Amino acid sequence: MNHRFLSALALATLTAVSPAQTALNELPRPGGDLRELIERAGEDSASLARWHSIRWSEARWKDVESLASSQLATLERVQFDTLSQQGKIDYLLLRNKLRESLAQVKRHRIRMDEMKELLPFKNAIITLESTRWQMERPDPRASASTLAGFAADIKKVRERIEKGRNPEKKPDAPAQSDAPAQSDAPAQSDASQPPPQTVPPPAPTPAADSPITLTPVQAQRAADAVADFRRALANWYEYHAPYDPEFPWWCKKPFEEARAALDDYSRYLRQDIAGLKGAPDDPLVGNPIGRDAVIEDLKLEFVAYPPEQLILIAEREFAWCEARMKEASRDMGLADDWKAALERVKNITAPAGGQTAMMTELTREGIDFVKKHDLVTIPEIAEKFWRLEMISPENQRFWPFAFYGGQSIGVAAPADSMTHDAKLQSMRGNNRHFSRIVAPHELTPGHHLQGFMAARVRPYRGTFTTPFFVEGWCLYWEMKLWDMNYAQSPEDRVGMLFWRMHRCARIIISLKYHLGETTPKDMIDFLVDRVGHERDNATSEVRRYIGPDYGPLYQAAYMLGGLAIRALHDEAVTKGGMNERDFNDALLTYGSIPIELVRAGVLNQPLARDAEPTWKFAGDVAPAP
Repeated sequence: MNHRFLSALALATLTAVSPAQTALNELPRPGGDLRELIERAGEDSASLARWHSIRWSEARWKDVESLASSQLATLERVQFDTLSQQGKIDYLLLRNKLRESLAQVKRHRIRMDEMKELLPFKNAIITLESTRWQMERPDPRASASTLAGFAADIKKVRERIEKGRNPEKKPDAPAQSDAPAQSDAPAQSDASQPPPQTVPPPAPTPAADSPITLTPVQAQRAADAVADFRRALANWYEYHAPYDPEFPWWCKKPFEEARAALDDYSRYLRQDIAGLKGAPDDPLVGNPIGRDAVIEDLKLEFVAYPPEQLILIAEREFAWCEARMKEASRDMGLADDWKAALERVKNITAPAGGQTAMMTELTREGIDFVKKHDLVTIPEIAEKFWRLEMISPENQRFWPFAFYGGQSIGVAAPADSMTHDAKLQSMRGNNRHFSRIVAPHELTPGHHLQGFMAARVRPYRGTFTTPFFVEGWCLYWEMKLWDMNYAQSPEDRVGMLFWRMHRCARIIISLKYHLGETTPKDMIDFLVDRVGHERDNATSEVRRYIGPDYGPLYQAAYMLGGLAIRALHDEAVTKGGMNERDFNDALLTYGSIPIELVRAGVLNQPLARDAEPTWKFAGDVAPAP
């Protein structure tokens, strides 16, 4: 019997996972890598995730914690010094992946504790669904009684929330959260003196009818959890109802009422409390994670700088971009008024209906440039098989610019259903000179070539991913193309610099957001006033930055990853004499992993079992005065 199937069976017993229950006992041979160990760890984790389909179940996270702890214990038995250099990199990758799993468990428990009064049906639904997973026949009459209580329980919680929304007197203190409270006025931060981290005292157990005060962030998270439990309840009912005649006789009506109550409650939390109605003018609601979590995540990404110093690095790079912008502006006859130069460039657009033709031309131009200068190997299949797809008007609310996905570039272009102003903003934000550097970023030598190689060389490292390499690789190429005079005119330079400034801004505003030092409105204003974005595009950008689809460090990783790869290039090629093409080809063989570990492989630097991030790829950064 297959070891992966045995592993899945072990998980299905809901018992604690031990090293004896998992195929991770097979340790690597001396001098090798950890491919099999990583693949089996990924399979075991995937089996657990598939079985525990309720994301907010405590049992799921208990098993995640048990499995990760067991896998770490097995990993510690590996004889690190006998591994190859790639094996040592694998070891550190898997170690940090498992540490990340344990960090997620900790954060999940904080959030579940925050929501415990909002989900009175949670344990009942988990019990119903878990009995299905364990292939036990439910008691239809008892199940109907359970379902019949959901609507009343939800009604009581909603009454408490309404008390919190309309208190007779102001509460003494806001509800505690795992994230810093948002305010219209950013807090002051001194990079040389990080704010002290305090642990709030345990909150007293609230009375059954006491008011509940929710922030939009908490309401959005709770709405997502309610929707998750609603799906689980529907799965449970639809599994039994068609096949057990007694079951729908008892449960059909109570289930329909419970489902309707859950649907209405989720809408109430999302629309009435969080204010998210799916409209273009919806408020921007995110989840700032706080300084401690940012530092923890940076360490897991092998980034040696604290967030305050990363912001200083971004401000330094932003100043460089502004100086180059003024040079381009002078070359355009506009003195130092780079915003006037930017405005002129924005109006150099493709005609209506011509965006795809323009993107095709610019993409092929980038490929030809890389091939002409012999900068990186482009396999024939990677060069030949790609296409363009249109980004719908609805999706342009989140992705206002071109992006890569599934062997295609998504093209943002004005559609007939857009308002006149939205059409103009789409055209201006995707003008010719902005798009000229976007094309190689998204396709080749950027994401398309990167993904092509990752699927073919060390694909087992696909379980690991870091935006510092995924996006850093593309920013490294933007910088390289700048240095090689890819720009053919001052307008091209303005287009390239706009995006480079944009990536600096992403570091500043996204890290400050998660540190609790800025608001979504201020983030939009920064992109409009300091970078020169169209306001609709800036709003779409911020909506994505703070949304659930990207990790808290993702936006900062573009420029920081590019700076790190450029620094590695300086060590290996400029100073070390490595061939340019060999260097770029080599980087594509490592997978999407922290760049400090890529550096250890390229430069063959010694690695230790207890290695932590130490590389200052941007040099020493002086604290703020």
